[in-house]
Amino acid sequence: MTEAVLLVGGQGTRLRPLTINTPKPMLPVAGVPFTVHQILRARDAGVTRIVLSTSYKAEVFREFIEGSDLGIEIVIATEPEPLGTGGAIRFAAAHLNSAPDDSVLIFNGDVLSGVDIQGLVKHHEDSNSDVTLYLTPVEDPRAYGLVPTDQHGRVTAFLEKPTSLEGIVTNNINAGCYVFRRDVIDRIPEGRVVSVERETFPELLATGALVSGVVDSGYWLDLGTPLAFVQGSRDLVLGHAPSPAVGTHGDALAMEGAFIADSAHVHGGSVIGRNASVDSDAVVDGAVVFDKARILAGAHVRNSIIGEGAVVGVGSHLDGVVVGDAAVIGAGNELQKGVRVWPGAVIGDLTIRFSSDG
Repeated sequence: MTEAVLLVGGQGTRLRPLTINTPKPMLPVAGVPFTVHQILRARDAGVTRIVLSTSYKAEVFREFIEGSDLGIEIVIATEPEPLGTGGAIRFAAAHLNSAPDDSVLIFNGDVLSGVDIQGLVKHHEDSNSDVTLYLTPVEDPRAYGLVPTDQHGRVTAFLEKPTSLEGIVTNNINAGCYVFRRDVIDRIPEGRVVSVERETFPELLATGALVSGVVDSGYWLDLGTPLAFVQGSRDLVLGHAPSPAVGTHGDALAMEGAFIADSAHVHGGSVIGRNASVDSDAVVDGAVVFDKARILAGAHVRNSIIGEGAVVGVGSHLDGVVVGDAAVIGAGNELQKGVRVWPGAVIGDLTIRFSSDG
């Protein structure tokens, strides 16, 4: 295996407003675009050439890749319109150099995992499978499609999300990383929307293809929601999740040019972006602060994402909040879990006024 396809075409609607200006895989996680963590893990597993299958804001990927040297050949394939997971894989095939029997690694652009990539490929080739899926066990699989396998690791079905406990026949789910034989990719219909989960995989089973599943119970996290995004960044900083892009681990990570006042408290796996600042007596706990953002004196920011150039005012308290780029949270505000502030929005200073009768 020398080639891979990274699917990075999604619009990241669950992470808005952060993805209004930046595609989800290019948002900084533990200080670097999430795509970098995935590219470097693939590189270290032996991949020498990777195709980024893009759609939404493809120019952001292109600008970054052209200005970076990640030690691997990177080709950008931009879909003219979103084609779904299967359609995106098929579209990227035109940029592959692999022979029909070669193994091609495919992985989703929003999953942080510690999967043994080399072990996945070895199983694929040793078993002579058409496709091999990385499966991971989860405590409550009701939010996911289920992928049962037999005693030999052969996938027996692709099941929709169970609606009851009785419908849970396995707790193994599709974890968003696959190995395809190249000629199987070429059989995916071209030029239309195709779901690899709902169409390609079930059709392979129906035609007798060998679809294998490898269960890996190591670290796995879908970064699609704000709380998961914060958790993934925090886990990378603390060393709970693996990535060659994070050289050292600790209680916090301050990027180049970041300022943290001596009396400020930054911990819990927090990241303070480039040229961002945390002023006196402010507390940043398990949060992600993007480049050039400002956390003013006495503010408390917990489990939150603060967009590029945003400002959190003096004494404000944020917990589980997403603040878009260049937004301003005035002094003394308290915002709780689930609040999302759009880019450029201004929330004024909180002023307590008493009536004349007290």
